Amino acid sequence: MSVLDSKIPAGSLDRKWSDYKNKIRLVNPANKRSIDVIVVGTGLAGGSASAALAELGYSVKAFCFQDSPRRAHSIAAQGGINAAKNYQGDGDSTFRLFYDTIKGGDYRSREANVYRLAEVSANIIDQCVAQGVPFARDYGGLLDNRSFGGVQVSRTFYAKGQTGQQLLLGAYSAMSRQIGKGKIKMHTRHEMLDLVIVDGKARGIIARNLVTGEIERHSAHAVVIASGGYGNVFFLSTNAMGSNVTAAWRIHKKGAHFANPCFTQIHPTCIPVSGDHQSKLTLMSESLRNDGRIWVPKHMEDAEKIRTGKMKPTDLTEENRDYYLERRYPSFGNLVPRDVASRAAKERCDAGFGVNATGEAVYLDFASAIMRYGKEQANIQHLENPTESDIYKLGRDVVEAKYGNLFQMYYKITDDNPYETPMKIYPAVHYTMGGIWVDYNLMSAIQGCYVTGEANFSDHGANRLGASALMQGLADGYFVLPYTIGDYLADDIRTGTISIDSPEFIEAENQVRSQLEKLLNIQGTKSVDYFHKRLGKVMWDKVGMARNTQGLNEAIAEIQEIRNEFYQNVRVTGKMNEFNPELEKASRVADFLELGELMAIDALNRAESCGGHFREESQTEEGEALRDDDNYAYVAAWEYSGDVTKPNLHKEDLVYENIKLVQRSYK
Repeated sequence: MSVLDSKIPAGSLDRKWSDYKNKIRLVNPANKRSIDVIVVGTGLAGGSASAALAELGYSVKAFCFQDSPRRAHSIAAQGGINAAKNYQGDGDSTFRLFYDTIKGGDYRSREANVYRLAEVSANIIDQCVAQGVPFARDYGGLLDNRSFGGVQVSRTFYAKGQTGQQLLLGAYSAMSRQIGKGKIKMHTRHEMLDLVIVDGKARGIIARNLVTGEIERHSAHAVVIASGGYGNVFFLSTNAMGSNVTAAWRIHKKGAHFANPCFTQIHPTCIPVSGDHQSKLTLMSESLRNDGRIWVPKHMEDAEKIRTGKMKPTDLTEENRDYYLERRYPSFGNLVPRDVASRAAKERCDAGFGVNATGEAVYLDFASAIMRYGKEQANIQHLENPTESDIYKLGRDVVEAKYGNLFQMYYKITDDNPYETPMKIYPAVHYTMGGIWVDYNLMSAIQGCYVTGEANFSDHGANRLGASALMQGLADGYFVLPYTIGDYLADDIRTGTISIDSPEFIEAENQVRSQLEKLLNIQGTKSVDYFHKRLGKVMWDKVGMARNTQGLNEAIAEIQEIRNEFYQNVRVTGKMNEFNPELEKASRVADFLELGELMAIDALNRAESCGGHFREESQTEEGEALRDDDNYAYVAAWEYSGDVTKPNLHKEDLVYENIKLVQRSYK
């Protein structure tokens, strides 16, 4: 085991990034034209990086497995993007955003990276407005803000419930401009299957053309991985069906460390599971918790009547409802962080107060907000003696303007009208805070291999605050990587084009081909989904919202058993040199079957509770997460040893010089 060097610059926290930028080496425009950069993934992190690097003059080769960058999973982000603009005049600042993010992550993130994120956040908004992103505006025409969980200010900029989509379109337009100029060569429907390392440096990738099945070699002077998170290891998650860990896992097996893989986020406001037929879950934006109140029946008999259809939720009077977040956390109420809200919902449902047929759902109710907004509008319009139906209609119009597309989505999926009856929600796997370990420059342990956005571990600690994913992705792509990668590429201005005919490229291609042929040749009797579902059940039951020593040891053994059976009995139809979605899926699930074990190993190693990692053996008397700062205030970075069952642990100690480590409280 070694201690990792995060390359954090010296100096005061508020000067680190500025001083660092002033001292790094630059590449002049003429030399940038002769340097190639590969970017894997074209969501917000990858799309913004591709556009920014091409704008600077680098030759960019961008890869995505979708048919267009516009289909990246970033479009699913609904609620907003954080920035310390303090437009509301409610006391926000760069330091407060930094502190909220550190605290929200339960003091398990790196101070310097988080402060830099907060520092550049304001620039992101200006950039996106200049691109034409249609952020919501207030009555006076200024950009509007709303609150999100874990904070007491309004700093979240939003575009109705489509923020991710609008931001992605902004990045895509910037990319398209560079594609048109020939500075970005776009490779759609391609999947990276290996990293090529030459003389210790990342010099290219092996990719498969998903349309023709052809395996291709692509070279560059540096490689950027921006391939998103790995939540689909649980099978059911809010991630897009295609979201996977393959790019990150393949660089891990080439030498990049995988950091804090057990730090996965369970989002509290998802549409509950409805049956075995489902292949994914749907997220209801956290922004709904601004106005929606979360509750369950106060009395067990009422919960049982609701579950059996003998009573409607609207039949319960206020005194018979338990607004449990408001009761337990009076300061933050319904806007506690996601991990806190998720565990609270699980606790109520486990106690027997769940409100759907499976007993795994709570209510998210907008009745109070509709009437409150209605009364406000009646006053604004000087209506005298409005009826209750008048007030309801006015309030509904306001709620529809703020959340209409989200309500429509819920109605289409569940056939319940959320204006008339409360939404049913339950926690589900959403985001992964863990990822490839990177230093302050966003470089992995492999020279020349950078990792951005959700694919790295750097900014969120053990729990991500809402509206921070979009912030990190764009910060990395637009404002961090373009500086730090230049310092590295300054050594390559005379290197020339990297040959794809070197022994390293040939060997990597042969390894990829061999692995795919191995999957095709098994010719077993079980589908890929059969194994993925089995893995997902083990992960959710034993590496999900609550973990314990016995369950984690059982999970490790069960995952190994599933993996062994997978390689003996999976059936992958079709051929390699053709369009073959089953082969794509099998390759990704093979990686999930290895990652899942590492997640359980990491969770077992971290015998404390923090953020999204809740060890049942480590909790307060009130059932809250109990950290162990003496023994676990570090980043756990795992190195592939050649045997997935025996990874090597490296530690990066987390040193806090600007804030005090305290037990998190949102009461």
